[in-house]
Amino acid sequence: MSKVRTRFAPSPTGRMHVGNLRTALYAYLIAKHEGGDFLLRIEDTDQERYVEGAVDIIYRTMAKAGLVHDEGPDKDGGVGPYVQSERQKAGIYLEYAKKLIEKGEAYYCFCDKERLESLKTEVAGKEIVVYDKHCLHLSKEEVEAKLAAGAPYVIRQNNPTTGTTTFHDDIYGDITVDNAELDDMILIKSDGYPTYNFANVVDDHLMGITHVVRGNEYLSSSPKYNRLYEAFGWEVPVYVHCPLITDEEHKKLSKRCGHSSFEDLLEQGFLPEAIINFVALLGWSPEEDREIYSLEELVKTFDYHHISKAPSVFDYTKLKWMNGEYIKAMDFDKFYEMALPHLKKVITGDYDLKKIAAMVKTRIEVFPEIEEMVDFFEAVPEYDSAIYAHKKMKTSVESSLEVLKELLPILEEQEDYSNDGLYARLLKYVEEKGCKNGYVLWPIRIAVSGKQMTPCGATELMEVIGKEETLKRVRAAIAKLEA
Repeated sequence: MSKVRTRFAPSPTGRMHVGNLRTALYAYLIAKHEGGDFLLRIEDTDQERYVEGAVDIIYRTMAKAGLVHDEGPDKDGGVGPYVQSERQKAGIYLEYAKKLIEKGEAYYCFCDKERLESLKTEVAGKEIVVYDKHCLHLSKEEVEAKLAAGAPYVIRQNNPTTGTTTFHDDIYGDITVDNAELDDMILIKSDGYPTYNFANVVDDHLMGITHVVRGNEYLSSSPKYNRLYEAFGWEVPVYVHCPLITDEEHKKLSKRCGHSSFEDLLEQGFLPEAIINFVALLGWSPEEDREIYSLEELVKTFDYHHISKAPSVFDYTKLKWMNGEYIKAMDFDKFYEMALPHLKKVITGDYDLKKIAAMVKTRIEVFPEIEEMVDFFEAVPEYDSAIYAHKKMKTSVESSLEVLKELLPILEEQEDYSNDGLYARLLKYVEEKGCKNGYVLWPIRIAVSGKQMTPCGATELMEVIGKEETLKRVRAAIAKLEA
């Protein structure tokens, strides 16, 4: 077999959708698993959808995701240019379209907008144009005269109207369609640019692509691709169509959901490694019973034959869990560097931020969660006194007030405000009172934080905020409860 060569061919139309990222990832894994080449090609033939700066987004996304291409616009491997608009200017697509015309597999079409409108027909509730091969029957002289006169034209594929076309996909198997459904699709548009379908086939062949990875929305177009390969006499690549990605309501994952792109997820505090791990499992199942994989481990393990046909649900809760696992395993210095902007956003006082970061490291799933988790260090938020009542701890507002008033002079006398020193002193008070730990620790934790949920226990919090601030907060809590 020839060397495996795959490509990722995004259009520069904005942020990279999770579905496109998965296509890139699977193409990368297929190539790298077999020791092959992974190419990057920019498909910018649809000038109307082109977004300024989107090419930079593609490069930035690929770099952050760790998907390093072997060839591309910035790495010439001898089959460039790797940008379709540059290939169009070089005349590549028109040259190959004319070859098909010479073979009778394509033809010039001069039909104007009005005539095409008249061909509209309704299929499954949609109005579509089914071209009637009108211009296929123009004589050579008529075609040459129109070209010489500068008449606008497109070049259409000449598909058969009878019989069937069968193509094979490595995930979906053999699929057969009636040729009557194929229509004579446009290969070269009136502006001289190739259509997406035509440019793909020409470029994939000329770049030696052996495996074509794309979403299953392109399954219906594949027979047309095959007809082009056959018309040129080229070898058909291996097709790998990936299942649809849906939201939790089983609808196609749209931009409106707020987490459909790679950059959306980064901004929400997700780690690139966790996103890649999660995206790899959107439609692919490893043989072993595990879910956490580094990119290097995915390269070793990935077998595209295990890609599913069924739609895959983007489970945001699972992604958050997975991200949390990556954060827990993260080197502390790297974690602190990433956590610091979030800590500084809500804490301006003179606190040991490293100590606070250590408290939250195993408790967060995404970095922005840090802010709400530690904002009480700056100031106790407004809270309802009812939170002092806790059935499990057997506490009430009244019992909490009693405990805090009894603890205040003890905390005023306490010199050792380390976690260990404070914990030992509070346990001594618990023994003297003959109650359970929670009966004492619950109200003191509420008093110093104003929250039911904190990243650590009461004495750890008191150590960080210090004696003066602890006493100030306990006195304020007593006044609140007395009121």
